[in-house]
Amino acid sequence: METLITTESIQARVRELADDIRRDHPNGVHLVGVLKGAFVFMSDLARAVGGDVSIDFIALSSYGSSATSSGQVQLLKDLDTSIEGRDVVIVEDIVDTGLTLTYLQDILRARAPRRLRTACLLSKPSRRRVPVVVDYVGFDIDDHFVVGYGLDHAGRYRALPHIAVVK
Repeated sequence: METLITTESIQARVRELADDIRRDHPNGVHLVGVLKGAFVFMSDLARAVGGDVSIDFIALSSYGSSATSSGQVQLLKDLDTSIEGRDVVIVEDIVDTGLTLTYLQDILRARAPRRLRTACLLSKPSRRRVPVVVDYVGFDIDDHFVVGYGLDHAGRYRALPHIAVVK
């Protein structure tokens, strides 16, 4: 494996994203983390946003144990609390084809949040199959299979403090 994004670069970018989110949501924000990959990013982001931050998690699957998206999305775990009338930011680890995120945005938009925005740590614009809005992007990356900082391959490498390319 080869380091693509260092721990220091990730932490600096998380602080910048948190500043943007805090500016856009001065009266508080509800973060919805997409399990399992976004848990590390969301934890750091929630602490960096500070103030009135609440969190919840949702789990979707479009990968299984494969390194590429199947294109079929399944809801595995729903939210524990209502988002109606709230400022919500979806927190994703990586946006690839856009299919999973579009599905999630549609589901959550139907639940009538006051505002719905999306933050992702990594974006692969070259892999998009559908247009999708991502309001807060950590890093645009090329089409590499990456692990670390919550991202895994078959359950491994999530605990790496940096983003690495799997060769």
